[in-house]
Amino acid sequence: MTFAKLPTIAVEKPWGVVGLPEPFTSSSPERIGEIWFDPPADCPLLAKYLFTSERLSIQVHPDDAEARARGEPSGKEECWYILEAEPGAKLGIGTVRALGAAELRAAALSGSIEELIEWHPVEPGMFFHVPPGTVHAIGGGISLVEIQQKSDVTYRLYDYGRPRELHLEDGAAVARAVPMSASLRRTVSPDQSIRLIAGARLSVAYIAGNDLGPIASENGPLLIVPLKGSVDVDGVSVGAGECLWGARAASIAAGGDARFLVAGQGGA
Repeated sequence: MTFAKLPTIAVEKPWGVVGLPEPFTSSSPERIGEIWFDPPADCPLLAKYLFTSERLSIQVHPDDAEARARGEPSGKEECWYILEAEPGAKLGIGTVRALGAAELRAAALSGSIEELIEWHPVEPGMFFHVPPGTVHAIGGGISLVEIQQKSDVTYRLYDYGRPRELHLEDGAAVARAVPMSASLRRTVSPDQSIRLIAGARLSVAYIAGNDLGPIASENGPLLIVPLKGSVDVDGVSVGAGECLWGARAASIAAGGDARFLVAGQGGA
């Protein structure tokens, strides 16, 4: 399996934006909320950009075992790297205190979940890990890169009155509604390569230039998402706004100004 660029898909969302930031372009008068990099069947991961003008729903994803018990192929672990954030922009991750399933469900029905979710101010360069079971929401005024397990299973708990389906029974059952651990958030130094996640289902690193140390031990297929500059992987060049997927690379070369995310399936 050689490295290849993945095709892009623009996805309309009610909370998206009209007019995409560089390096993307769009002539659509509709709100575009996501740019997906369409993965092949053998890729267990999905990378996408999100652009928000409003808050997304408050939601939760199951882990693999919980998803399979409900007839889904896998759960969903994800992470976010913040590209841009308007003043006052926030992410909701975790709850201000521990909530049981019944209390979480009642809060979703009454709307008080808006006050119970833990809202975190964000700025460019911040990174957040969102394990399965985490109650979360993305606020308005944010552009980010999301890398996740390739799963579309989402249990929506609250959607600010939008006429979309909620999934309160499953959502409350799989949620671990507790305050966010400080270990799930960090600010990434732009000039330092670092391993961000080393998990059983998801492995993610931030790479600056040619400092490939954090991915030296990777021995499986990789997803590569350039944030700045260009990266050459086994003769295939890719830049910001693009994404590569392929087998373990024989060579990765990047300019000194290149910054990119590298993701694998971890130890699964």
